[in-house]
Amino acid sequence: MKSFTGYIIIVLVIAAAVTISKSLYVVYETEQVILTQFGRPMGDPITDAGLHVRIPFIQKANRIDDRILEWDGSANDMPTKDKLYITVDTFARWRIQDPLQYFLRLRDERSAQSRLDDILGSETRNAVAKHKLIELIRTTKEREPEVDETIVQAGQSVALLLPIYKGRHVIEEEIMRSASGKLSEFGIELMDVRFKRINYNANVRAKIYDRMIAERMQIANRFRSEGQGEAESILGDMKKELEVIESEAYKKIQIIEGQADAQATEIYALSYNESLESVGLYEFVKSLETYRIGLDENTVLILSTDSELMKYFKGIQPGKD
Repeated sequence: MKSFTGYIIIVLVIAAAVTISKSLYVVYETEQVILTQFGRPMGDPITDAGLHVRIPFIQKANRIDDRILEWDGSANDMPTKDKLYITVDTFARWRIQDPLQYFLRLRDERSAQSRLDDILGSETRNAVAKHKLIELIRTTKEREPEVDETIVQAGQSVALLLPIYKGRHVIEEEIMRSASGKLSEFGIELMDVRFKRINYNANVRAKIYDRMIAERMQIANRFRSEGQGEAESILGDMKKELEVIESEAYKKIQIIEGQADAQATEIYALSYNESLESVGLYEFVKSLETYRIGLDENTVLILSTDSELMKYFKGIQPGKD
């Protein structure tokens, strides 16, 4: 009998311990709790950290994260306003603002992530489709069109820098505002949205690179053309200077030769004018030089009989030396 009573006491103690353990629960600083009774929420969410009481076996504590949570979207291909297909990868930060609404609409974080995929993915696609690529990749706002002076002659498509009216940060804020209103219906507060990476679509990347190469080649060809023109100008100036130098040198040569000839002639004149015999010898030598230079077997001269040129032939008799 005593042993049976002891068993009953042990069973009661165990039942009391189980009941107490099921009626008490702990709320941590990083979470909030919604009590449900047969699946229906009871009262307001419990957000105070510490030990709390519930009706055992009837009420259930549903724990909801109270921290800032992350959403990392998958990279998707989408077109921009200027018809360029790009791959956009985004991420966001969010928290549960209304635990009761969140619990009634979504129940758990997996459902919340799926809803974030749908809403943020759609808003990102809409924002990208409404803006040009330059707006998505640059942060500068209200940039006026500029012209790169170093390549201005290469063509407007290369030299002109397109204006930027919004920039990437403004577009991210637009996505956040549009998505926040839709997510608030699920008790979610969207805290931030950012582009993680923007890249050209693999199908058009090669074409973009080819266009970039063509633009750089256009600039390189212009530089080569300018260099060739400058080289031709330098060669022309060099040729002109060379001709001037050669002309001056030829002039000096002629002056020197003329002065030398004049001095030689003066020396000859002084030498041959010393006597009548020297004068006659000079005239004879010069006449022979004239015969040698100016006469050959094909030369025909028509002269008078008293010509000075042939005076040395007048006294020559055939057959005599």
